[in-house]
Amino acid sequence: MSTKVAGSAVKDGYTNVKVFLDGEPAWIKAGNVFYASKGNINKGNIVLIDLRSNKKSAAGRIARSVTLPYADDTFDDNIEEIPRKAHIVLYSDSAEEATDAISDLRDEGYKKLALVYGNYAGWVKAGGKTISGPVTTEINWVRILGKGEVGKEDFLKAATGKDTGAVILDVRTADEVAEGAFVNSIHVPLDAIGKNLNKIPKDKKIYVHCTTGARADMAAVELNKNGYKAFFFVANIDCDGNECEVED
Repeated sequence: MSTKVAGSAVKDGYTNVKVFLDGEPAWIKAGNVFYASKGNINKGNIVLIDLRSNKKSAAGRIARSVTLPYADDTFDDNIEEIPRKAHIVLYSDSAEEATDAISDLRDEGYKKLALVYGNYAGWVKAGGKTISGPVTTEINWVRILGKGEVGKEDFLKAATGKDTGAVILDVRTADEVAEGAFVNSIHVPLDAIGKNLNKIPKDKKIYVHCTTGARADMAAVELNKNGYKAFFFVANIDCDGNECEVED
């Protein structure tokens, strides 16, 4: 969340608003976890995993969830079946078990991880949708581009100059860009978009990126409000000089 977005949240009535300026990668590196939104749990392009026993899951579970019990090692035995490009959301009836599962996935190189706030009991208390009956143990997930999202192939065509009808807009901080960036990309930090619209061409498609995609999404929304044809790119991007690794 940028300072500008935080200010908007305060205007909307939120009172406990804080900004973590170092961003998502630093938050994860510090050992912290994310909590998935209710909307993302209900309809997002995620893999939702119930870590509880088959018996508990059959009695009641969050709709769309796949049951991979943690206590009997079913989860560990099936980690390789969990798609690495998916956003993984986990829940249990034990906070320790859920965080242990997150740790296990991080150790295996998974990055897009979140928990259900309050685990299963918290979901039920909040009025979330549940189902019962025979459990699902097989993961069936297909990557779907979200509304306003650009795919990796199209993004890289613009980044390498093969698509002259699109430009790359980098909305990371100045410190991040100092470590490396795509050649010929335009740099405007997220919280400075409104004051620097003149730096962004309006006659081309704008493909916005940050480090993971969260800030890019917010920037694309702002640009589209101002008459641009902007799209955001969701991927883990790590740049060293002009060499950028993209992991979608």
